[in-house]
Amino acid sequence: MEPEIRILADGRAIAKRAAQEFIQAAATAVRERGTFRVALAGGSTPKALYSLLASDPALRSQVPWDKIEVFFGDERHVGPSHPDSNFRMATETMLSKVPVKANQVTRIKGEYQDTEQAAREYEEEITSHFKLKPEELPRFDLLLAGMGNEGHTLSLFPGTRALHADGRIVVRNWVGKLYAERITLTAPAACAAAEILFMVTGADKALALKGVLEGPYEPEQLPAQLLRPQNGKLLWLVDTAAGSMLSKGI
Repeated sequence: MEPEIRILADGRAIAKRAAQEFIQAAATAVRERGTFRVALAGGSTPKALYSLLASDPALRSQVPWDKIEVFFGDERHVGPSHPDSNFRMATETMLSKVPVKANQVTRIKGEYQDTEQAAREYEEEITSHFKLKPEELPRFDLLLAGMGNEGHTLSLFPGTRALHADGRIVVRNWVGKLYAERITLTAPAACAAAEILFMVTGADKALALKGVLEGPYEPEQLPAQLLRPQNGKLLWLVDTAAGSMLSKGI
């Protein structure tokens, strides 16, 4: 399925549109299955989305908070109280401010010294929640994603081992340029989602975004190209600065 590309004024406009998408995906999932399973992302643009969903009364009232199951696309090798933790950011901006219970949130144990253990444990928890059979992949109702200025997404960085993690749902990934371990969903696991929603802001992303959307398919260089749902929707929300080099998009 071809991606839908929307060019919006700024991060605030992206957050508003993303909130509508979040609410719509939740309504559809709850109507069809009684549960809304969402994988959250880190970063400044998702942060604006979470704040909006928690603080805007009109939006907040449309989210079926009691029927949501929260997961994370990736996590840094830090504990849940660390400033760099994706879990901490989501908790401070949204989860602690809405009626979501602790047992509705499945986080990645980034505090483990052994990131392989953290990846295996998170994979097991996903397998259990989704009642997966061997080799089945989870179908998130909505997976949120960002993109770095070199084309990475989740913690899938150019030239790293996680790009070839066949058969896994979650892996650890050594990112040499950051001198850091990450724990991330694999591309096949992400691509099983019913919808992938990218949020991209900033002029520093413009060249990579053009490469991802309009260049040749070379995901070793631009891993964001890997996130194409096999049977679902792909929506890119980008601001005018990030989308300045694109020849398509509305």
